[in-house]
Amino acid sequence: MWNKKFALAVGAAAVSVLAGGAAQAQGRDLVVASSATYAPFAFENKDKQIVGFDIDIVNAIAKQQGMKLRIVNTPFSSIFASLNNGDVDFVISGVTINDKRKQSFDFSQPYFDARQLIAVPKDSAVASLKDLKDKKVSVVSGSTGDDVLSREVGKTSPNIRRFESTPLIISELAAGGVDAAIGDNGVIAYRVSQYPALKTVDDASFPKEHFGIVVRKGDKALQEKINAGLAAIRADGSYNVIYKKWFNQDYKPQ
Repeated sequence: MWNKKFALAVGAAAVSVLAGGAAQAQGRDLVVASSATYAPFAFENKDKQIVGFDIDIVNAIAKQQGMKLRIVNTPFSSIFASLNNGDVDFVISGVTINDKRKQSFDFSQPYFDARQLIAVPKDSAVASLKDLKDKKVSVVSGSTGDDVLSREVGKTSPNIRRFESTPLIISELAAGGVDAAIGDNGVIAYRVSQYPALKTVDDASFPKEHFGIVVRKGDKALQEKINAGLAAIRADGSYNVIYKKWFNQDYKPQ
């Protein structure tokens, strides 16, 4: 009998500790990973602050849901490992929702409509993905652009040049180290606009994509809070205000 009472007491104490820990976790800052090399979605301004469309969106969601955030600049190549390791609570970094990633992570509802876009020199004859078969092409390692090109020419093709960020793949193209670069439409268009000798090529065969906020597999509570916040900022017009700020037009679903 004494052992049973002792066990019950220990169990009650454990529940109390767990409940206290959960309450404490709710009050702490949530750590958010974002690769700040991805203008206009996330980048460092002149004061070394991380700003951009993604940052405004996640801050609006957090304000609506009463969450406190700490945003950490994390290389895209290690962003998923940081989430799995528990170093961060969730990720917003222009991450395309796809079936492969959904096997390992859970996503919010889409917060941005995207597609891939090709960047080439202005005198290039490249008109589609098919034209890149025998050309050197730069991509961000592990990105959707990497996946698209790997399916087209083979993952181990020596013509695929992988880098850690979009600025690097565009600067490699501008320097003549590759013949083309592939990446997400918003950021590729933004970067190419800074290089007068480059242009973009839109291949109609590229599928429509959607960016989502990434949480650890099974973290339904956080996923639901993010979705609720996203739905709220769409409903009250905040989403469109942010979209117009960064893309100079009203949001129109693709």
